[in-house]
Amino acid sequence: MAIESINSATGEVVKAFDPHTAEEVNQKIEAAGEAFRYWRHVSFGERAQHMTRQAEILENEAEHYGRIISLEMGKPLKEAISEVKKCALACRYYADNAAGFMKDEEIETKASRSLIAYEPLGVVLAVMPWNFPFWQAYRFLAPALMAGNVGVLKHASNVPQCALSIEEIVRKAGFPDNVFQTLLIGSGEVDAVIEHPLVRAVTLTGSEGAGAKVGGKAGQQIKKTVLELGGSDAFIVLEDADLDRAAEVAVKSRMVNTGQSCIAAKRFIVVASVADAFLEKMKHRMAALKTGDPLTDDCDYGPLARKDLAEDLEKQVQQSVEQGAEVVLDGGREFDDTAYFKPMILTNVTPGMAAYEEELFGPVAAVMVVKDEAEAVKVANDSRFGLGGSVWTQDKERGLRVARQVETGAMFVNELVHSSPEMPFGGIKKSGYGRELSYLGIREFVNQKSIWVA
Repeated sequence: MAIESINSATGEVVKAFDPHTAEEVNQKIEAAGEAFRYWRHVSFGERAQHMTRQAEILENEAEHYGRIISLEMGKPLKEAISEVKKCALACRYYADNAAGFMKDEEIETKASRSLIAYEPLGVVLAVMPWNFPFWQAYRFLAPALMAGNVGVLKHASNVPQCALSIEEIVRKAGFPDNVFQTLLIGSGEVDAVIEHPLVRAVTLTGSEGAGAKVGGKAGQQIKKTVLELGGSDAFIVLEDADLDRAAEVAVKSRMVNTGQSCIAAKRFIVVASVADAFLEKMKHRMAALKTGDPLTDDCDYGPLARKDLAEDLEKQVQQSVEQGAEVVLDGGREFDDTAYFKPMILTNVTPGMAAYEEELFGPVAAVMVVKDEAEAVKVANDSRFGLGGSVWTQDKERGLRVARQVETGAMFVNELVHSSPEMPFGGIKKSGYGRELSYLGIREFVNQKSIWVA
């Protein structure tokens, strides 16, 4: 069955690709293993030259690659271009810092010399999603290659042109053959890749279900994994918040990538004394957003990546309303044959509702009103997810205190939740484990070897 590149705004099949056969996949993994034997011994300086060249390509051709992203998964072009340029930041960060992050760490013991050496593992499989088809891949690619590993990418089946474009960029940057390759395969073929003896580790960004399956298979094979899974981030608004700023960022955070972001704000937990004022400001801003062709400059949000995703989100909203949630900004699907979904705001969201318990992967905001700070923290932690979150208050020390109490991999005080190369990224609970980015990210897929000299 062909792997199709479909225009998410029109439903048109743009290109179709023959999937790689089992024999072709095996050949690519064998080639990756051969490349690793050479690449692991290449100096950090030479690796950095290729990585810096890759950053230049991403910057110079950001619009070209941004259009491919917008075409395949519907992201507004301005956001897609920014995504490509952000990948360049990761490339430059690891080009500049990898040698220091991987430097031997001297440890004082009774030995004449003892140290921890950081050495690459080999072939790493990356199973990546469609929502940030370049950034998710580069969060893995840049540190893994700078550490001396090699990679094979199984990308989401609805973004094959993005997957092949990333391989093209690596090749254009002058990396040796087979250091990074794309596997055009379906999810059913992932187990066989994990089982291959040359594949030493797996990183996955995706759904809770996909993470459980891949993590379980890798565990059977005794192979290291990093899982970045779903999120239902809390956006806590305390009574002393700057409501104009909070509402502005609330809409931006809920609507980035048309709401299709693991670290988008999804649960808006607002202290009762300011709830009406905040909700009115948020509603006004969200209602003013414009949709349309994601390839045009005046499009604030595009379609969801696929029609079935819009259908699933619609069901979650309907179930929540049937259970008592109130619609204060009406939207949703106007036409059954498209993936477009207008923004919505739900209030009176309570435990047991889909909007409370599940991740809403699209432009629907769930508002929960609480009496005070303590209840806000309690509601924020009443989730099986723990990826990111934010708290809004004009008292920074108070914000830090609340941030420490919320059970997530990241908390932001008076700022949009985002990822950046300098800070580690990842979750706890059902949002996964392990970290990407920062010095922690490059050390996930290395052998932390103890060396003792008597």
